[in-house]
Order: sequence, then structure tokens, then C-alpha cells
Amino acid sequence: MPVVPVVLFAAALHASWNAIVKSVTDRAWLVALIGAATATLAVPLAILAVAPARAAWAAIGVSTVLHVTYNLMLVAIYRAGDYNQVYPVARGTAPPAVAIASVLLVGERLSPEQVIGLLVLSGGLLTLAVGRRGSSRAVGLAVLTGLLIAGYTVIDGIGVRHAHSVLGYAGWLFLGEGAATALVLWGSGVRRGRAAGVRSRSEPVPGVSGPALKKSGRDVVWRAVAAAALSLAAYMLVLWAQEHGGLAVVAALRETSVVFAAVLGAYVFDEGMPSRRIAASVLVAAGAAALALG
Repeated sequence: MPVVPVVLFAAALHASWNAIVKSVTDRAWLVALIGAATATLAVPLAILAVAPARAAWAAIGVSTVLHVTYNLMLVAIYRAGDYNQVYPVARGTAPPAVAIASVLLVGERLSPEQVIGLLVLSGGLLTLAVGRRGSSRAVGLAVLTGLLIAGYTVIDGIGVRHAHSVLGYAGWLFLGEGAATALVLWGSGVRRGRAAGVRSRSEPVPGVSGPALKKSGRDVVWRAVAAAALSLAAYMLVLWAQEHGGLAVVAALRETSVVFAAVLGAYVFDEGMPSRRIAASVLVAAGAAALALG
């Protein structure tokens, strides 16, 4: 199975579950529920799949910590800045960081065409953030989030190659990550009166009580389950691709999720599709093609 279409499909899944997160006003509450749902969905994988080799468990532990921190950072950056600024910055920071780490730590080599493709793709991702209003703190948090993405991408790329079981590695990683994320956020008090936070971008946020609160709460739960399933499927595909392809190439291709997110933003959230975003998407596509063909 070719790596490129698998990673592109994973990118589309990633953009989809992030769109679910975007549709909720209280993202901390939803991320906590996503964590709980992720851990629940991962239990069968952890139990039934071939257990990861002993050499992979250290990577699972380190990656779990990085993933949990990343989940908490998602809540922070979406509070601090505009979604359409911080998301591209975070995703655009990761590919060059992974490329550097893959060369220095893993010994991978990139062809000149792939280096050019990586730079073009990263430039396109960051162009999506240009011109958006936001604070320097939001951008700084987004860059830090991108470094976390790079960190767990490299760790998982190394770990899954030692695990000899993509399903087993994914099962234990997501079981630990999901449970820890839910416990941390739950312990921080996100459960207090936040089940009524689902709304569209254009809707007001009225006070909700009684039957409407119960209905809204159920809606949040189902959104969390859907997001968890999409997230789990997307990262399992990425882990498979990391086992069969270069870390830098996979990391760059999966960040095409920003293009899918831009399309979802235009047609689902009525954000429009300005010429700058179209041009940036073309750059991302060109960079992805150079990486794939290089």
C-alpha cells in the first residue's frame, strides 16, 4: 500500500476531528471527553493486538507524556488566538523540526527535491497564518505546540519500528494518552456546567437548562466519540506510514490537514476561501508532490 495516499487520507481525518473541536465553545470539556472516548476505544486494541516489543515501551511512555501535553496545549492555543492562525503555525512548525531531528537522530537523508518540497510545503502552511490578527503569545504557544508535534512524531516513528506491531503500539499509546488527558482535565474542573457548550460559529451562547441541557450534553458526548474515532484512525495510519516511509516525508505530508481544514472552514463554518488561502493551498500541494516524487 503506497504511503502517500494513506498519509493524505490521515490528514483529512485529522482536519475532520479538529473541525469537531472547533464547533464547541468549551474545548477543554470536549477534549476531556475525547480523551475518555479514546481510551475506551483503545482498550480492544491494547488487549487483542500483538503486544509491542519490549524495546518500544520507553517510546510509548515518552510519547504519552508528549501527547497529553499537546492535548492541553490545544486548549490553550485556541483560547489565546484565532483558530485559523494558531492551527497553521502549529502544524507548519512541525515538518522542518521533524526533518532536522530525523537527519540528526535517525540518520535519514532527504533528496534535494524533498528538501525543496519540505520548504515549499512549510511555507504554504505558514502562509495560511499570515495576515491573521492575534497576539504574540498565541503564536508563541502555537510554535511550542508544533515542537511537541515534532517530538512525538519522531519518538513514535522510532518506537513503532521497534514495536513490530502497529496496532499494539497504537492501542497502548492511545489508552495511556486518552486516560491521562481525561484525568488531568477532569481534575482541573472542566466538568462544571460545561455540557451546554456546543454551538455553531454564528449561534449565540444562551443559558441552557432542563431537557435542552441534557440534549446538548448528549450531543457533546457523541461529538467526542466521533472525534476520538477519527483521531485514533488517523494516527494509526500515520504510525503505519512511519513504519514504511521516512519520518520527515510522513510528517510533512500529514500537515496537508491544514488544506483540508481550510476547505472545511470555507464550506462548513462559512469562513470563505480568500485568494491568499487558495495560493497557500497550492504551495502545500506542490510541496507534497515534490516530497512524494523525490
